[in-house]
Amino acid sequence: MVSCVVKNWQGEQVGEVNFELAPVARPETAQHVVHRAVVYQLQNQRKGTASTLTRGEVRGGGRKPWRQKGTGRARAGSIRSPLWRGGGVIFGPKPRDYSIKMNRKERRLALRTAFMSRTDDLLVVEDFSGAFSRPKTKEMVAALQRWGINWEEDKVLLILPSPIPEVVWLSARNIPTVKVLPHDQLNVYDILYADKIVATPEALSKIQEVYCG
Repeated sequence: MVSCVVKNWQGEQVGEVNFELAPVARPETAQHVVHRAVVYQLQNQRKGTASTLTRGEVRGGGRKPWRQKGTGRARAGSIRSPLWRGGGVIFGPKPRDYSIKMNRKERRLALRTAFMSRTDDLLVVEDFSGAFSRPKTKEMVAALQRWGINWEEDKVLLILPSPIPEVVWLSARNIPTVKVLPHDQLNVYDILYADKIVATPEALSKIQEVYCG
């Protein structure tokens, strides 16, 4: 069980919240499980769209450029041979699938383990969507400073309940160090990449409801 301080929009401490994501991986296997989850996520994001044309796909070259014998030149059957300029490519890349598989239970175990390892960098803030009268990046930056976050140097992961209020999304999207993520798109890579994690009590409750047990 982890206890976190809850702050309000003004940065004042207004209470505490307890949460736990269990079970987590054993210490001797935790690093391996989390690493597998990161590799799984990054591999499945790859788009294997690199493609080259073989000699059979390059346009032209249907006619034999010169007769087989008697010219003194090397025999040639097509101007689209890989040996010719503008010809096909030998063993070039073709569209492929880089995705790998990972069991759902193992993915969930990795996410719980990664999240619980970052509790020291977790900040819980009361729902602040009503604090914006209109989208304003300056107000979001000021709030981060009130919460004790150095937004210019620290990478911040802001976890909110889904769907994310538009006024919050528009206020935070222009801050280069801040990434806003709905609770149902939580992933291992973003958890580990962030220096600071900010979440609302409602988002924590939903994460615990989905991933606990």
